[in-house]
Amino acid sequence: MNFGAYDHLLFDRKPDGVLLITINRPEVLNATHERLHRELADVWRDVAADDETRVAVITGAGKAFSSGGDLAMIERQTKNFPAVRTALKEASDIVYNIVNCEKPVVSAINGVAVGAGLAVALMADISIISEDARFTDGHLRLGVGAGDHAAIIWPLLCGMAKAKYYLMTADFIDGREAERIGLVSRCVPAEQLLPTALEVATKLGRGPQTAVRWTKRALNHWILQAAPTFEASLALEMLNFFDDDVVEGTAAIRERRDPSFPSATP
Repeated sequence: MNFGAYDHLLFDRKPDGVLLITINRPEVLNATHERLHRELADVWRDVAADDETRVAVITGAGKAFSSGGDLAMIERQTKNFPAVRTALKEASDIVYNIVNCEKPVVSAINGVAVGAGLAVALMADISIISEDARFTDGHLRLGVGAGDHAAIIWPLLCGMAKAKYYLMTADFIDGREAERIGLVSRCVPAEQLLPTALEVATKLGRGPQTAVRWTKRALNHWILQAAPTFEASLALEMLNFFDDDVVEGTAAIRERRDPSFPSATP
């Protein structure tokens, strides 16, 4: 399999069929623009088709896993039906392509994770986070509903009470708290993050491959049962891109101030 067509993902083959994938836009904390968003959706099909890969590990270059959607991309998408239609398709593909990839995916969450990056981090079959990493679903900060991966996986991972709290407040969660409430598989010190992720991946790569893959397949039926909820959340999120709240939310993030959402203004 030739992974050379990817502009913002780096690929490093390790022993025992482990493929290390690095999100590579460190100059903007690995924020997702149109090209990277598409790559994060497509790569799992290529991983599935690659005969040399048994396990994929994904992490971020530099200090972040992925800091969320590039603000310029979000502004281009706002009130733009063709762009919203594309974003909906890709957001759906990110989730379903990880679920449907028969090979296990391990995420090494090395720093801030938001938006599509967080979707990849938490949809991974095994998620390992550094103690000092922080993440937020972040959609409510922008003024759009919590779509992407949130509705399909958060209630299953941490329960409805915690899911509603963190998705509706968009509060940040650090690595220790994420592990405590069950949002991630493991939390380790920063210097141990990638070695731990590769160690776990190597264990999977040396294991009985059909049994590993079929165990993933069986367990993922729990996730697929929530597909109608996911489809609704994604559609409602995209509808919000035609509202004035997202214009104000984007401006507030860019200007580093608290938003004054029109829908909350008397």
